[in-house]
Amino acid sequence: MLVFVLLILFVGLLYGLWRYHRQSDSLSRSVFLGLFLGVIYGLVISSLGLDTESFLPWVNIVGNGYVNLLKMIAMPLVFISILAAIARLEKASMIGSMSFWIISTLIITTGIAAFDGAIIANLFHLDASSIVAGEQEIARSQSIIESSSQVADLTIPGLILSFIPTSIGGTLAGLESTSMISAVVIASLLGIAALTVNKNDPEKGAMIIKGIDIAQSWVMALVRLIIRLTPYGILALMIKVIVTTDAGAIWQLAKFLIASYVALFIMLIVHALIITLTGRSPISHFKKIAPVLTFAFTSRSSAATIPLSIDAQVNELGIAKPIANFSASFGSTIGQNGCAGVYPAMLAMMIAPTMGIDPWSMSFIASVVGISMIASFGVAGVGGGATFAAIIVLSTLGMPLELAGLLISIEPLIDMMRTLVNVSGSITAGVVGNKVLGDVAHHADYQGQPS
Repeated sequence: MLVFVLLILFVGLLYGLWRYHRQSDSLSRSVFLGLFLGVIYGLVISSLGLDTESFLPWVNIVGNGYVNLLKMIAMPLVFISILAAIARLEKASMIGSMSFWIISTLIITTGIAAFDGAIIANLFHLDASSIVAGEQEIARSQSIIESSSQVADLTIPGLILSFIPTSIGGTLAGLESTSMISAVVIASLLGIAALTVNKNDPEKGAMIIKGIDIAQSWVMALVRLIIRLTPYGILALMIKVIVTTDAGAIWQLAKFLIASYVALFIMLIVHALIITLTGRSPISHFKKIAPVLTFAFTSRSSAATIPLSIDAQVNELGIAKPIANFSASFGSTIGQNGCAGVYPAMLAMMIAPTMGIDPWSMSFIASVVGISMIASFGVAGVGGGATFAAIIVLSTLGMPLELAGLLISIEPLIDMMRTLVNVSGSITAGVVGNKVLGDVAHHADYQGQPS
């Protein structure tokens, strides 16, 4: 009976949100209304102490279903958008320029993020020796130690080799952790091939371009359809977040949680400064991408946010389509400021005192920053986000890996802000790339196509 009542109220919220969304011309307002309703409903259920074990699976149909749909369209969106962009370029050498500026921005900001995380951890006097492990944390620690074998033999040449696809079908099916980057490689090669055909046989080249245009229009129609579901997905995801949050566990590790949010918020300020240097208003910038960051925060998935990120970069920020697609796809796997920068650095600083290492030693901090920048490439090669970034950094420094498991109780809340910062960093890279290559990239773009 309780489940039925909760479901009726949930459906009522969805219906009310649908009525508002249908009458409103602003997706942003609808998204924030969904966020607000989700928080209020979740808090009401939590305050009443209701058993939600049978209720949440129904909520997950909407929340997780929406996330799955975004993951589904991420690969075809990135693939066809980059293929269309490359096929319209005047010179294939422009691909290298876009990749260089975007990846450089991602890696440099990750280094800044690692330095930021190290300093904040030291200012908060975080010390791993004060954290007590329970059964769940011990089990998680053991799992992480076992997972470290996946990165034991990681080398830069091996990582680069993993980016080169062996199967078009397997890559587009997302069977490997590097599938997104491999899809970019395939789309780029097919785009270059289209340029070659167009140069040698303009008539056939025109036919290829027309076919790509049709495919892109089809995919973009699907993207717009799914993006309109964002308010309902946010509503369901926020209910789940509020209801499943363990307040007692959070309080025990509140110091680390607060320090993490401070460090991550500082990275948003860094992004704002970079945006300012490109001649844009940071206030206007964050206002335009707020719905994207909201979804990143609630979904905890950089990959699922790719379609929303591309849409916002092109339609809200005016970034050229080729650059938007490159920054969103690369940013979901390389140079993640939150997962590969702030988080591993904070763990290293926490462990340092237990090993007799001075956490304020500049040589030690420099080592952490440098390794974090390298590890931000490694994350894409092995998958696993922040956990594997931490494994690479801590293993390289000769530190124990158990700490990542000891933080399991607050991991979800930290991961929410980490993902938001990751996505903000990828969009910032797009803004930088557009500032440097904007005129050329916009010239390569074409009118009349859906954005």
